Amino acid sequence: MDDFNTVSALIDISGAGTIEEAKALLQRFRVTSEALTTTIDEFPLDLMTLNFLLDADKEGAQKSIRKLARMRLTNIKFLIQNTARSEPLDTP
Repeated sequence: MDDFNTVSALIDISGAGTIEEAKALLQRFRVTSEALTTTIDEFPLDLMTLNFLLDADKEGAQKSIRKLARMRLTNIKFLIQNTARSEPLDTP
């Protein structure tokens, strides 16, 4: 689960390249389940919001958005662990 440590670090550093890097790291898990795919698709929105707040110099909200991104990342880990125990969905 090194990818998750990397994504977690991206939450802390933020920046223009972090969104694409996080998406690339999580992309391989998308086909496991519909719930996981949806959660992974929503994760970049948290990073985009964080980057917007950093650009707008809104320090107070940054902590909350980082917490939200970490909670979503925890949810992704949970979904991956639980879908690994069940049969993966067929891919077209």
